[in-house]
Amino acid sequence: MTDLSVVSAPEARSEVSSGWKARIELTYAHRYAKTRLVRCQRQGPLSVQRAFYPENDVCHTYLLHPPGGVVGSDQLDVHVQVEEKAHTLITTPGATKFYRSGGRLATYRQHLHLAAGACLEWFPQENIFFPDSQVRMSTQINLHPDSRFIGWEIMCLGRPVIHERFTQGQLMASTQLLVDGAPLLIEHLLSEGDSQQSSLAGMHGYPMQATMLLYPASEALLSSVQALMQNETHLISAVTLLDSLLVVRVLGHQTEALMALLTRVWSEVRPDIIGKPACIPRIWAT
Repeated sequence: MTDLSVVSAPEARSEVSSGWKARIELTYAHRYAKTRLVRCQRQGPLSVQRAFYPENDVCHTYLLHPPGGVVGSDQLDVHVQVEEKAHTLITTPGATKFYRSGGRLATYRQHLHLAAGACLEWFPQENIFFPDSQVRMSTQINLHPDSRFIGWEIMCLGRPVIHERFTQGQLMASTQLLVDGAPLLIEHLLSEGDSQQSSLAGMHGYPMQATMLLYPASEALLSSVQALMQNETHLISAVTLLDSLLVVRVLGHQTEALMALLTRVWSEVRPDIIGKPACIPRIWAT
C-alpha cells in the first residue's frame, strides 16, 4: 500500500512568501514480480505522476517540480530509496527553471539510496539557471556494491536560445557518489556570474554542461563509450573510468544535442549494465 502524506493547501500557501518548503520521499520495492512505488510521502509542490510500466516489471516515474519553477528562498528536498532487487527509472516532464532571486538563495537537495541488487536510472531533464539566480544544489548517491546506477545531470547557464548569458548570480553545485560508504566521486561546481562559462579551465564558452555516471563499469565499457563518441563534432566530450564508475562529461550549446548524445550512450550501455535494451520515456518526445 502506498503511504501518501500531503500538506493542506492553506499550509502550503502560507509558506510561499518565504519560499516553498517542498520535500518528497519515494521508496520502491520489488513486489509481485514488478517494482512498485510502495511509499510516497510529500510536502509542498513536489509530486509524482502515477507509475508507468512500459517494460512490464520496471517502474517508470515522472517527478513533478514546483509549478512555474524555483525562486529565491525555495527549499526542495528529494529522497529516493530503491530496495533490494527493485528497478525504477525516474525522469521529469520538462526542464527545472531557477528564476532571478533578488539576492535570496534557493536550495535543492537530492539523496539517492540503492540497496543490494537495486537498480536506479535517474534522468531529470535540464536545470536552467536564469541570470541573477542564487542556487545551491547538492546530489548524494549512495550505492551498494551490488547495485546498478545510470544517471545524469544537465546544467544550462542562462538561456542560450535567446542569447542570454548567466552574467550575474551564483551557482554552487556538488555531487557525491559513494559505494558502501566509500567515495568514488566528489566534485564541486562554483560559478560567479559567467566566470565558469567563460573560463578555458571551465566550460570553454559553452552555456551547457552534462555529467553522466554509470556503475558498475569496466575497461571494455569505457572503450565502447569512447568509440561511440569519437564521431561527435558539435559537442566537447570526455570519458573517464574511476575504479568501477564511468564518468561521461559533455559541453554543448543546445539541449537537444546533449540529450541525443546521452541517450545514445544510455542505449549502448544499458544492456551491459542492466541487461535490458533502452526504453525511452514517452514524455521525452512531447
